[in-house]
Amino acid sequence: MSADPQTPILEVNGLHISYREGEAYTRVVHDVSFSVAPGEVVALVGESGSGKTSTAQAVIGLLAGNGRLDRGSIRLNGVEISGWSQKRLDAIRGSAISLIPQDPSSSLNPVMTIGAQVREILEVHGRARGPEADRRVIELLGHVGLSQPELRAKQYPHELSGGMKQRVLIAIAIALQPQLIIADEPTSALDVTVQRRILDLIDDLRREFGTAVLLVTHDLGVASDRSDRLIVLQGGRIQEQGATADVLAAPQNVYTRKLLSDAPSLAPAVPRPPVALTGDDVVVVKDLRQEFTVSGRGIFRAVDDVSFTVQRGTTHAIVGESGSGKTTTIRAIAGFQRPTGGSIRIDGRDLKDLNGETLRQFRRTVQLVYQNPFGSLDPRQTIFSIVEEPLLNFSAVPRAERVERVKAIIDRVGLSQTLLARRPHALSGGQRQRVAIARALILEPKVVVLDEAVSALDVTVQAQILSLLSKLQQDFGLTYVFVSHDLAVVRQIADTVSVLHNGRQVDHGRVEDVFARPASDYTRELLDAIPGKRHSRPAGVVSLPTAGQ
Repeated sequence: MSADPQTPILEVNGLHISYREGEAYTRVVHDVSFSVAPGEVVALVGESGSGKTSTAQAVIGLLAGNGRLDRGSIRLNGVEISGWSQKRLDAIRGSAISLIPQDPSSSLNPVMTIGAQVREILEVHGRARGPEADRRVIELLGHVGLSQPELRAKQYPHELSGGMKQRVLIAIAIALQPQLIIADEPTSALDVTVQRRILDLIDDLRREFGTAVLLVTHDLGVASDRSDRLIVLQGGRIQEQGATADVLAAPQNVYTRKLLSDAPSLAPAVPRPPVALTGDDVVVVKDLRQEFTVSGRGIFRAVDDVSFTVQRGTTHAIVGESGSGKTTTIRAIAGFQRPTGGSIRIDGRDLKDLNGETLRQFRRTVQLVYQNPFGSLDPRQTIFSIVEEPLLNFSAVPRAERVERVKAIIDRVGLSQTLLARRPHALSGGQRQRVAIARALILEPKVVVLDEAVSALDVTVQAQILSLLSKLQQDFGLTYVFVSHDLAVVRQIADTVSVLHNGRQVDHGRVEDVFARPASDYTRELLDAIPGKRHSRPAGVVSLPTAGQ
């Protein structure tokens, strides 16, 4: 299937997609039309449920078993493929059109070596066999920037990092030099610097081979930096499409304006107004050291000589990539593990003096909100029981008082009391995170530790939760320790920050000072990797919709 430079690589016209639920079908994509030109990057953006992934799956013929293409046209190089059988589509998957999936961990076969998985696509399409296939595998792994490609070819997926596994998937996707690559959230599970390297790699390969890219993403910063054209989806319908620079500079649709105003990486680079630091330190971490014994490797130091303070009523962010020591640090602050060295004082109490019942009662003072609200809420319990449970665990509160306190905190986090009888699966991601926050606050803690608490949320829901956290902090005088790898969010919510790298604190201070004058090369690299700089906007360019719009 050869490409004609005058013909779009991909033309989608009047696409309608439905999914079966029981005996009935529900339409999720409505009359979607767009095209992708040779060498062009087109971004499909929108929140969960917008239809962007279903649209991309339909293009490559990989809709879920309960999905169907109701009507519409999909043309690849001018050839209609929407009615093709799976066997016929198999012949062009990889050769004319390839997919880079979202989750590298679940997309690679855990019992096959990396080399065997790359070799498979070459052999299936008859492009190379034997020693020639082995040579081509090594060449492809080197081409996507993997160090020691001969070694990587012999390894299994569990021996590679997330970024390395994503490079393997890209090697598979480009092995046959397809004309179109569908990149479905290719970096959403990766740290920000790894994300930038992967996106740079896709850009380099696109320029080298003239490959077109359909980029599926919820991250407007990424779409801003990497796409030529934007298609904004909501509820399965296109709300707006056009040149990326034009859409970002003058969005015509209310929903697009809302998305842009909520995206931290596209917001003007202005930290929140600095608070007056009074010296009333609620959290004092001094010379924290945490070591673990690793089988066959001896002692591993996960946190090495970390010190910082958090003043009452303020937010301190701990930032860094996977393996930086963030999670280990907050587990020590919450009293879940005893430090190897150094000290932690919370509201004047030294944690090393706490044992047994005193340690258990201390956990009323520090509460955690986790990244994944679905995983941290018991699916068998009602929302009422989930929020009530801490009251049963820590104090003898009469039933009537428990009911009133649960209702009151549910109101404060912006949820309807009608949800109290439901279970977590019946709530949206944003609603579940509000429940997790309510559960953390029911005991009236002094300190709340938020472990990547907004990273799994769509941009608009994320903005709502950040606004809620700010209001709750003001209302209750809460002190937050906010763990994140997203510096754009940190800039928006935090007063002070610690930057961790390989267990050591490489930067620390007021957010505005660290962002303006980073002390370490690593912090500068993190700041440079924040997406959204290509089409940066001054304050006031994108406004929230007004009444009647």
